[in-house]
Amino acid sequence: MKQLIFNILAFFYKPFSKMMPFQTFRYIACGGGNTLLDFTLFSITNYIIFKEQLVRLPFITMTSHIAAVLVAFAVSFPTGFLLNKYIVFSDSNLRGRVQLVRYVILVACCLLLNYVCMKLFVDVCGLDAMIGKVLTIIIVVSFSYITQKKFTFKVKVEP
Repeated sequence: MKQLIFNILAFFYKPFSKMMPFQTFRYIACGGGNTLLDFTLFSITNYIIFKEQLVRLPFITMTSHIAAVLVAFAVSFPTGFLLNKYIVFSDSNLRGRVQLVRYVILVACCLLLNYVCMKLFVDVCGLDAMIGKVLTIIIVVSFSYITQKKFTFKVKVEP
């Protein structure tokens, strides 16, 4: 399966080969696909399954959009980790559990960075929410790529 995904990505990479390294293209493709999966799951869960009604569980009641975020996250978090581990940063020689712990830390940082950037751009600077979201995406994706490459899935130099 890994080789099939690599071959598909290599095929679509050809027009972009002069613009970016293959690893960056793999990151964009895998991240974009995982984001699309997350958005699709969120939409289906929020609008079709929960029908924008309160979701009542034994110990908590939550709005449908929060419950949908949790359902989508439960799928997109492991798929994102697996795509990054085996497709994007496959040359990393760190142990899997080390990568997973670092990935959890990175995801938490990205959630916080999303919140801070949106507050800054929309509430402090007065930008339109959509413009603020686009700027936030650019910042968070750049931070995430660099952090994953240099920290989460880095290649450990053997002595």
